[in-house]
Amino acid sequence: MGDDSEWMKLPVDQKCEHKVWKARLSGYEEALKLFQRIEDEKSPEWGKYLGLIKKFVTDSNVVAQLKGLETALAFVMNAHIAGKTTGEVTSGVITKVFNQPKARAKELGLEICLMYIEIEKAEVVQDELLKGLENKNPKVVVACLEALRKALSEFGSKIVTLKPVVKVLPKQFESREKAVRDEAKLLAIEIFRWIRDALRPPLQGINSVQLKDLEEEWVKVPTAAPKQTRFLRSQQDLKAKFEQHQANKGDEVDGEEEEDTVVVVDPYELLEAVDILAKLPKDFYEKIEAKKWQERKETLEAVETLAKNPKLEAGDYGDLVRALKKVVGKDANVMLVTLAAKCLAGLASGLRKKFGTYATLVVSTILEKFKEKKPQVVQALQEAIDAIFLTTTLQNLSEDILGVMDNKNPSIKQQASLFLARAFRHCTQATLSKSVLKPFCAALLKQVNDSALEVRDAAFEALGTAMKVIGEKAVNPFLADLDKLKLDKIKECADKVELPGAKRGASGGDKKPAAKAPPPSEAPSKSSGPPKKTPAAAASKPSAGPSKKGKPATASGAKAKKGVEAKEIIETELAIEVCEQRAALVLPASCLEHLDSANWKERLASMEEFQKAVETMDKIEMPCQALVRMLAKKPGWKETNFQVMQMKLRVVAIIAQRGQFSKTSASVVLECLVDKVGDVKCGGNAKEGLTAIGESCSLPWTAEQLVSLAFSQKNPKNQSESLNWLANAMKEFGFAGINVKAFINNVKIALGATNPAVRISAIALLGVMYLYMGAPLRMFFEDEKPALLSQIDAEFEKMQGQSPPAAIRGTRKSGPEADGDDGDEPEEDAAGPPDIMDLLPRTDISDKINCDLVSKIGDKNWKIRKEGLDEAAAIISDAKFITANIGDLSLALKGRLNDSNKILVLQTLTMLQQLATAMGPGLKQHIKPLGIPIITVLGDSKANVRAAALATLQAWVEQTGMKDWLEGDDMSEELKRENPFLRQELLGWLAEKLPNMRTVPGDLMQCVPQLFACLEDRNGDVRKKAQDALPMFMMHLGFDKMTKAAGKLKPASKDQVSGMLEKARAVMPAKPAAPSKAGDGAGKAPGSKAAAGPRPQASGDDATDSKPEGKKIRGGGAAAKRGTLGKKPAAKGMKEEEDRSGPIFTLIPNAKEQRSKEEKQLKILKWNFTTPRDEYLDQLKAQMSTCFAKWLQDEIFHFDFQRHVKAIGVMMERLESESEATIGCLDLILKWFTLRFFDTNTTVLMKVLEYLKLLFAMLSAQGFHLSEYEASSFVPYLILKMGESKDGVRKDVRTILTLLCKVYPAAKVFPLLMDGTKSKNSKQRSECLEELGLLIEGNGLTVCQPTPAKCLKEIAVHIGDRDTSVRNAALNTVVAVYNVCGEQVYKLIGNLSEKEMSMLEERIKRSAKKTPAAAPAKQSAPERTQPPNSTATFLRKPAQEDPNKLNQARQNAQHNEPSHPSIPREFQLDLDMIETDQGRVGDLPDLVQHQLEELLEPIVMPEPKMRSVSPHYDELHNSTASTINFVISQVASGDINTSIQALAQIDEVLRQEDKAEVMSGHIDQFLIATFMQLRLTYNTHMADERLDKKDIFKLYSCIIGNMLSLFFMESLAREASMGVLKDLMHGLITLMLDGRVEDIEDGQQLIRSVNLLMVRVLERSDQTNILSALLVLLQDSLITTGGSPMFSELVMKCLWRMIRYLPESINSINLDRILLDVHNFMKVFPKDKLKQLKSDVPHRTLKTLLHTLCKLTGVKILDHLSMIENRNESELEAHLRRVVKHSGNLSGIKSDRGNEKSGPRTEDRMSKAKVSDILSEIFKKIGSKENTKEGLTELYEYKQQYSDADLEPFLRNTSQFFQSYVERGLRMIESEREGKGRIQTTAVIPQHGVDSGPLGGNNGEDLKPAMYYERLKILRQRKGLENHTKGLGGVGGVGGPEDEQQQQQRLPISSLLSPKPPVASSTDMLQSKLSQLKESRELYQQELSPHGHSPPRGRSASPSANLDDLKKRLERIKSNRQ
Repeated sequence: MGDDSEWMKLPVDQKCEHKVWKARLSGYEEALKLFQRIEDEKSPEWGKYLGLIKKFVTDSNVVAQLKGLETALAFVMNAHIAGKTTGEVTSGVITKVFNQPKARAKELGLEICLMYIEIEKAEVVQDELLKGLENKNPKVVVACLEALRKALSEFGSKIVTLKPVVKVLPKQFESREKAVRDEAKLLAIEIFRWIRDALRPPLQGINSVQLKDLEEEWVKVPTAAPKQTRFLRSQQDLKAKFEQHQANKGDEVDGEEEEDTVVVVDPYELLEAVDILAKLPKDFYEKIEAKKWQERKETLEAVETLAKNPKLEAGDYGDLVRALKKVVGKDANVMLVTLAAKCLAGLASGLRKKFGTYATLVVSTILEKFKEKKPQVVQALQEAIDAIFLTTTLQNLSEDILGVMDNKNPSIKQQASLFLARAFRHCTQATLSKSVLKPFCAALLKQVNDSALEVRDAAFEALGTAMKVIGEKAVNPFLADLDKLKLDKIKECADKVELPGAKRGASGGDKKPAAKAPPPSEAPSKSSGPPKKTPAAAASKPSAGPSKKGKPATASGAKAKKGVEAKEIIETELAIEVCEQRAALVLPASCLEHLDSANWKERLASMEEFQKAVETMDKIEMPCQALVRMLAKKPGWKETNFQVMQMKLRVVAIIAQRGQFSKTSASVVLECLVDKVGDVKCGGNAKEGLTAIGESCSLPWTAEQLVSLAFSQKNPKNQSESLNWLANAMKEFGFAGINVKAFINNVKIALGATNPAVRISAIALLGVMYLYMGAPLRMFFEDEKPALLSQIDAEFEKMQGQSPPAAIRGTRKSGPEADGDDGDEPEEDAAGPPDIMDLLPRTDISDKINCDLVSKIGDKNWKIRKEGLDEAAAIISDAKFITANIGDLSLALKGRLNDSNKILVLQTLTMLQQLATAMGPGLKQHIKPLGIPIITVLGDSKANVRAAALATLQAWVEQTGMKDWLEGDDMSEELKRENPFLRQELLGWLAEKLPNMRTVPGDLMQCVPQLFACLEDRNGDVRKKAQDALPMFMMHLGFDKMTKAAGKLKPASKDQVSGMLEKARAVMPAKPAAPSKAGDGAGKAPGSKAAAGPRPQASGDDATDSKPEGKKIRGGGAAAKRGTLGKKPAAKGMKEEEDRSGPIFTLIPNAKEQRSKEEKQLKILKWNFTTPRDEYLDQLKAQMSTCFAKWLQDEIFHFDFQRHVKAIGVMMERLESESEATIGCLDLILKWFTLRFFDTNTTVLMKVLEYLKLLFAMLSAQGFHLSEYEASSFVPYLILKMGESKDGVRKDVRTILTLLCKVYPAAKVFPLLMDGTKSKNSKQRSECLEELGLLIEGNGLTVCQPTPAKCLKEIAVHIGDRDTSVRNAALNTVVAVYNVCGEQVYKLIGNLSEKEMSMLEERIKRSAKKTPAAAPAKQSAPERTQPPNSTATFLRKPAQEDPNKLNQARQNAQHNEPSHPSIPREFQLDLDMIETDQGRVGDLPDLVQHQLEELLEPIVMPEPKMRSVSPHYDELHNSTASTINFVISQVASGDINTSIQALAQIDEVLRQEDKAEVMSGHIDQFLIATFMQLRLTYNTHMADERLDKKDIFKLYSCIIGNMLSLFFMESLAREASMGVLKDLMHGLITLMLDGRVEDIEDGQQLIRSVNLLMVRVLERSDQTNILSALLVLLQDSLITTGGSPMFSELVMKCLWRMIRYLPESINSINLDRILLDVHNFMKVFPKDKLKQLKSDVPHRTLKTLLHTLCKLTGVKILDHLSMIENRNESELEAHLRRVVKHSGNLSGIKSDRGNEKSGPRTEDRMSKAKVSDILSEIFKKIGSKENTKEGLTELYEYKQQYSDADLEPFLRNTSQFFQSYVERGLRMIESEREGKGRIQTTAVIPQHGVDSGPLGGNNGEDLKPAMYYERLKILRQRKGLENHTKGLGGVGGVGGPEDEQQQQQRLPISSLLSPKPPVASSTDMLQSKLSQLKESRELYQQELSPHGHSPPRGRSASPSANLDDLKKRLERIKSNRQ
């Protein structure tokens, strides 16, 4: 109890924190009572508990927690500061309450969350609940989902933001917990209630079963819109309405209000945007231009897949859209057109409004492509243009659509009309205004009469849709000329049209047209109040209609009288008989009888009866046309009696007034009325008749007919009176609908009349028109004579200041027209009257905006740019009024707005003002591409430029209105730029414009975050302007929305901005009044007349503003502001200019050298990076601070790229004048430019490159040379830009590199370009390779550093590149080398694959054909110019060489062989013919006609003559040799049969030994043809699936058979030269490794046959040539990195076999040549490099060869190094000396053992000293940590060689541990090596296997081949290969290493080692050759079989132990061989 008493005394807040749970429970209970008692929500008591509430809900005791939750709920409900605890408390509830088993705890937790939402903290709660969904406890997840569902259900989708919820919803359906999935399903159903189908797309990815369940549930959801049932504290007014509504269930008063609370959610908004530009294929822009349509198709399919993403990230899609447009417009393949159209549709759908910028680019192309007939193309184009339309407005596309409406192709016209019909469906009365619809109706009316049925139907559909959308009354004025049938057809179409919105089809006469149409943005819904009034109410305010749009009053008086009738009377022309019948029914018989009486009195009486009858006649029954035709009955209008005539004219007026008078009836009488209008007696009646017709048929139509009739006759009186009537009629009827264009032409005729009365009437008429049209009217008459113009001006001056009178008459359609105008209002906010501007005749200047003008405007020279701008300005001023189509001028002018020359910027702005005046309302479509860049100019540092930009903006907005400027995110993007000038000017401009707008687009909301950022800007002016603009934004967006946006700011910013919002709320202006009210207010001041019809200028200025004088005040204000802006900053700017007049660079002596020195000493950072880091930037700034002008440094490190452009401009201007200082700072300038290379701004980059060109030209002119320091910090980064995607950039970089080579050695640029070829960017690789080729062409091979061979091998690697451009560039570069050094190029580039080599040969051949004459000159030039150096040998290129003789080149590169004469040119193979002209050779019919018997029979030519063929053959020799040449040439034919026939003929010769000698002298030629055929078969035939593989097998068999025959005859075989043998072996090995041969039937037999052939070649060829060939082949195969390792392995196997033959062939070998080849090999692969190879077999092979040669020749071998230059430097000689010396020592040791006293003492001492040194080295290695293993191995091998070596002295001083370590190590090595015979390891050849071969045995005198055979056998056993396979059976028999796995993978190669390969081939030809080898194979198998399975033995301790055994084996081998 004592404990209890302690805590019971504590205050409540301390109890709540007590460690005892009972104390806390008690505290919570007391706190709950306290919270319920406190009435003041702002009481300080609440503050005590602020930090405790989280503990309330997270209490560890369940009982206390339950009470804590209740207390927390009370706190949240009542405390003013509860909002501060939202995050922590909600988080606590989620983690500690939602996982509780007690339902009550969960309920309270949920209620707390909902209460936080109620106190305006919905976002925080929602964020926490979404985080809770990631909790691992499924109970928590379920509770969070339930909380979200409850919140949505009660508060609605306005409060709960659905986008983040929908985003995480699919993941919940994947949960393993059923409870989670079920709750997610309930949430999905609840969300569906609020947003309906918008939820479907995001959930398409969930399990199909779940989706099906959801669909079933969604069907059950009631269709009635859900309503918010719980309200925020700020929504108490809504709560009261809701409660009232619940009380009065049946009352529908608030129904409409409630509807507004439902938020329509766009599915698009719920999706995540995807950035597809980054995912575009890298080579898209190359492939889209590819010649193969399949490649273009692939790349388009890739784009289509990307474009299918429903929402795309905004970005620069300009290049992509242009590429797709090109495909649509120009690609001949309709499949690709379809794909491109689908891509465009996808982009438009995914980008929506952001695609609007590109819409005008593609629409005209799509429309013109509708000429295609294929349905799938048409459908794709329709989908594309429909999607594009939704991204822009009809007005923006009008120019393009109208452009194709007159096209000759009916398909285009039809599809354009159908597109219009579909587009109209998406319009509303607001968006489809009369000004937009009028030109379309005019075009469609022409198509209604088209000859093609489909065109007519499409036009009817379009007009019907327009009628459905905006109502019949609004469309009828445009359809006045149509007959009834066509009008009925249009109405029928209108009835069929179904509009997307349910209530959108309300016609113009409905009560609430604007209210019912769902608004495109929320703005129009606010202005839907006024149109809700009843027609009567609207009619009671006559001025409402006209002032609504600022248009003149049309006929508001008539509207009140005759507002009921709407339809125009359409009547067909009736026959005179029908008219008489109808007239007889309504007129007295006597009247009709006397109408044509000869007595004028009877006629007069008849007319009186006529008049009475008409006056009493019923309107509906009156047959107007019949009556007027009766009046026209003879004498008709030729009536001579004026009284009768007066009566007739009066009757016409009565009929027109009282009846349903049509234009058909009017046409009957108009001519008479015009004819009598000038009559003194009848003129008055005629004018009355005209007025009546004007009322019934509309004044515009009547006036047009009247003027044309008046000026078609010559009576001046009629003309002047017609004009006078017209002037008066305009005042009475108003100006609406007058066709000014047609009208003015006739007025001009009148002005040119000779009669002064006509001219005076015309001028008076112009005066009346001036009242309505204002100043634009004068522009039509500027070409008139000065005298006439002065009269017109005088008339206009009289009218100045007058208002047009109110219309007192009007057509019967005036009422409906006025109604129809209601919907147009939102179109014009501040623009002048658009109808007047539309009337002006406009010129299309697009044809004058040609490429030359555009390129002039974009020229690099500012003077030429200025000329271009002047020309463009002249074109616009000459045209006066222009259409919206200005071609590429908009892009050109956009470029000039950021010109470095400010004079040109100002000129461009002036020109844009001129453009605005000339183009008028059409300017709207240029706002995005050209208007927004004007705003960017507001960021300029010069005040006068900013002032000009503001003036330009003002001029544009006067024509376009503000609405389009605020659509999209352009304005917010401009405000994002952190430019203080731009921000303050733009905000000031918006603050001026926004108050005058009644509605704004919803996109204005996007500017709010930037506005808030400006409120906290560092610049005071920006902050002030932002504060001024804040109330104007709030006026349109509302305080709530802006407060909500402020809630997303950081806490510090949020408080500050919230305070400013409160202040702005107090001064927020009221919205401008609705236009009808404005009209009333404005109408009272000038009196009733002014009220009825205000002047258009006034209406344009005032009607849209709430205050009549607002415009003047604003204008003055703006002017005053501009004035002040113009003064102070101008002065400041002048001051800046004065500061900048000094030098920009300061020349400090030796500063550059010092910087270079510091960099070398690493005192500063070396300028080397992949992307520039801040430390480099800081270092550069510090270095520049001493030698750059302060202002320049500020400019070049400014964040605004335009400052960079400006700075570079100044540097260009000062380049010549400050050249010395520029050179002094050159390193810093170049470093700064490298930073600019990493910028993405093209403008800066182009400017940089422009400067660099000037800079290097200046450096070159001054003879300056770049230092290594300067070049290394600049050139690598310049090379990076060679990979730029833009052609212009790459072109400039190439130019700079050319200039660079004048100031920096090309040989130093070369390695940097070589580094550039390693880039991942294919463009960069190709450009670098092209540049390398140019350097080689210009400078020869000396430029290739470090060595030509190394460089060219690297270049040749790119011939196999995947990218076409890179391959071509690499080939071109190698061709450039070929042009310099000829055939030597093949040696330099090393081994290429067959495919690459054939590509290269083809390219060289083509280049040779292109420049045959120029080649010799080029070849000789480098010889003269190059200095003598190491590469001089490469420049030797004989002028007569054929570029394709690859193998002859290689052959000639070797030393001349005295035994083989060179083949005369006329008998060499024509390889060109073989490779290219296959057809000609293949088609020769006389192939089989060669009678080889004849040439063989009578004369066998003497051998010496055959061997020494002279170039000058006699006729006989020529004939025989040419026949052989011809047959040999056919061996390489592309036709398989031709080749087989030729081979058969040669085989016939070769098989007969007595005749085979005729082939002597042709062997090389025959072998070349053979391996050419092998290459052709490998590359072409094997890849051709059409060829029968049996034919290929037959061809291979013939080739192998011929070769076997040839190499059977040793005399012929020895004629084969080294180069030819090398290529032959290359071809045979390639064939063996070809995996495709396995697929041929009997393929393995073929491989074995090749194996046998290779053995025959090795045995029978000239041993020097074949050994040399194999060495070169091995060298080439090791150099080629891409080659197969198996290739090198087989070459080495061949070499091992050759080493076995050496003892027999050593005397016939030319050792000098072999050693030269080995020397060359060791030069390319020094010992170190050889050891670095993956395998050490090449190293061992070479050493074995040299050791064998040394053993066989001894010291004499050193005499055979005569062909090696610089022997002392040769690694070979040193190696040979070592081997010879070592061999000598060993023999000395051995002889000492035989006779100890005979050896000299000195040698023994020397040997001991050497032994001591060797052992010391070995023990050092064992003692070192890194080399201990190597040391033990060497010690083991040393002991094996010198078993009696004494190790005791070396081990004596070491520890016992070390001694035992050494002994243990040696034992392990011994056991390991003994075990290797059975165990296959990865080691290739153990060290002691070959290396110690010549040194290993002590019986030096007995060294024979058997020793090598034995060693080979041991090696094979160690590799796990069985020895019984070794023999002459194949190359494999020489015993190379072979991996078991590789054997399994490739049977043909393993067949080399197989025990019994099938010898027979499938052809008879091979059979005889192969059988000869059988016996020798068996002999060898017998020789090896006793040892085949014996385990290998390690060498014993004493070498002599094995001596007897070795001798026995040697004897056995000798006997077997014999």
